[in-house]
Amino acid sequence: MNKALLSGLISGLVIATSVSATAAEKLPETVNIGYQKANIFALLKYRGTLDEQFKKQGIAVKWVEFPAGPQMLEGLNVGSIDLAATGDAPPTFAQAAKADLVYLGHSPANPKTEAIVVPENSPVKSVADLKGKRVALNKGSDVNYLLVRALEDAGLSYKDITPVYLPPADARAAFQRGAVDAWVIWDPFLSEVETNAKARLVKNAEGLVPHYTFYLASRKFADTWPQTAKQVVDELGTLSQWANGHPQEAAKILSTSTGLPEPIWQRALARMPYGAERMTPKVFAEQQALADKFTQIGLLPVKVDVSSATWSLDK
Repeated sequence: MNKALLSGLISGLVIATSVSATAAEKLPETVNIGYQKANIFALLKYRGTLDEQFKKQGIAVKWVEFPAGPQMLEGLNVGSIDLAATGDAPPTFAQAAKADLVYLGHSPANPKTEAIVVPENSPVKSVADLKGKRVALNKGSDVNYLLVRALEDAGLSYKDITPVYLPPADARAAFQRGAVDAWVIWDPFLSEVETNAKARLVKNAEGLVPHYTFYLASRKFADTWPQTAKQVVDELGTLSQWANGHPQEAAKILSTSTGLPEPIWQRALARMPYGAERMTPKVFAEQQALADKFTQIGLLPVKVDVSSATWSLDK
């Protein structure tokens, strides 16, 4: 073999090795995903499809459970997780706290999955009837925005009611014993109280707020591993198609995850379309309106520029 040919082969081998090493460096060893028992990442965890895909690429998945969105996004901010899924409100609070996150995508709007409810025999027939009433809700949550918008739509302000800030379990108990006049809540808790306590719907989010689930990542993770982040969103899209077409199977998985009976999940899933769509200017504008309203009523201490959390792949 002549020297020129040998030199060419060696050079080719060095380049190939370098390319392989570079490709290997573009995959993380572990992806840390935050989830709540009732959200889409729980469904993804229990189905195991993402774990299978990543295992073939030499990537391990670590699932980290959180009780609610704010705690999850705090974990995202400090680096204990890389990815999360929450409702509309928590990301704006995280941004106000200077969390360096990005919006990877969102679910379809699902306004029927959150609502203001009252006991079956309550004299409250409309949102206007809530004036002077005690209303339970989770402070700074998606339903906090629904309540503000519903009151405004009825000609009232947030000051016209007495908010009683309670997490879902405590609010459920207060609602049951009559300690509050109304409760603003989301599925599957909404389906549970409708089923077991005969709660009556006063107003859901239709015509008021879109209500999305947002898929989020730390900016560091999304910018370092963009294809891995995109792969997660793509898998959420595939999972959504499966869940929308197999609601009974999805209900069974989520029942196992949460301990709530399957019929309650079937009721919730009937009005909960899953999906994974990339962010658009329209959705960013809707999210900005939420942030501005929270700043206006004093729930957010500073003005938030939601679009500053645009992912580089969407720019």
